[in-house]
Amino acid sequence: MPSCSPDCCLFRAVEIVKVWSEDGAGKVVEIPADMTARDVCQLLVYKSHCVDDNAWTLVEHHPILGLERCLEDHELVVQVQASMSSDSKFLFRKNYAKYEFFRNPLNFFPEQMVAWCQESDGTIPQSQLLQNFLNSSSCPEIQGYLYMKEPGRKSWKKLYMFLRRSGLYFSTKGTSKEPRHLQLLSDLEDSNIFTIITGRKLHNAPTDYQFSIKPSKARSDCKELKMLCAEDEQSRTCWMTAFRLLKYGLVLYKSYSVPQQRKTNLSHFSTPVRSVSENSLVAMDFSGRTGRVIDNPVEAQSAALEEGQTWRKRSQRMNVLGSPSPLHPSSLSTVIHRTQVWFHGRIMREEAHKMIIQQGQVDGLFLLRDSQSNPKAFVLTMCHHQKIKHFQILPWEEDGQVFFSLDDGATKFTDLIHLVEFYQLNRGVLPCKLKHPCTAVAL
Repeated sequence: MPSCSPDCCLFRAVEIVKVWSEDGAGKVVEIPADMTARDVCQLLVYKSHCVDDNAWTLVEHHPILGLERCLEDHELVVQVQASMSSDSKFLFRKNYAKYEFFRNPLNFFPEQMVAWCQESDGTIPQSQLLQNFLNSSSCPEIQGYLYMKEPGRKSWKKLYMFLRRSGLYFSTKGTSKEPRHLQLLSDLEDSNIFTIITGRKLHNAPTDYQFSIKPSKARSDCKELKMLCAEDEQSRTCWMTAFRLLKYGLVLYKSYSVPQQRKTNLSHFSTPVRSVSENSLVAMDFSGRTGRVIDNPVEAQSAALEEGQTWRKRSQRMNVLGSPSPLHPSSLSTVIHRTQVWFHGRIMREEAHKMIIQQGQVDGLFLLRDSQSNPKAFVLTMCHHQKIKHFQILPWEEDGQVFFSLDDGATKFTDLIHLVEFYQLNRGVLPCKLKHPCTAVAL
């Protein structure tokens, strides 16, 4: 048998992967077989000149099956691609909720769904809740009712289920946990959990909160899928998050707490990191020669209002000096927002909903778009407590100048960038501050 040359071996070690963006554009990349999903995301971040904030993910998308899931950071992309059918593809998308359960575990695991929480007295500390999932010697258990689609039929059956390290079980007799009444529905090791994206009508589902367990080796056979449906978004999120934690455990925590170092084949480039967290945004006073952090909330609010007035005065000074009037179509203030990653133009309300859901439904996730009902207005779409809310931004004319406001003129801004920057620092009339821009990248 002829021996391989070094060049031949190198060629065989490289695989071709195509990744698609939300706008339908694709990019072909050559990657080694040991490259993880996180590494590929960093490569695409570099090639696309976008900000790396550890929220980018590769999505395994199956259009015919109507399923998709975010790859875990540590998964090998080539290995996942080998198990995908010809119609499936990778999408490059943000997911701010990827590790949110490590920050706020009690929001993801309601006590009534965690068996050991019900058996203990008092409130369970967050750290203890997470340790129970991460410790391989412990036996956490998620329990509750789920609808399961019966194989080969359109009907759904409501069953009491239990998720353990050994797999997902359902009880053949009410809520009984006796071993003789438990039947294994799916294991965790050789399966992945997917969100169903085709809508409830296609499968005649009882609610909108569908998900599916798919064997890793199954490509396009619907018969091997376990179709499930939860009562609400919180319980669906609980089942899906627990599945990931029980399957991967400490590997997920490592990916969350210590972002993976770039491997040798990516060490020749670096990406700008300009991630801004809520904790890093503090009210500051720049009225003197040196800046200072404002600790008093009342003073901070006063400084924020004064800052808004300063923006207005600065814009008025520019008009006096001969800059174009904001009323003129070519004025910078009327178009500058179109350069921002959070502005999505004339998208429909339904499309805005879809984007927010896809990118994680975390508090403060937001985008701005043109209003469908008022051609001169805009709409702020944002997420709070897993609910999507819309706020209309109206133009206000004052002394021949146009401002923008979402609180009936109480707080006015010369352009939408100023408005967004203000509400990133101040909650104002919003349910929470604006934290994460809903971004669509062009590959």
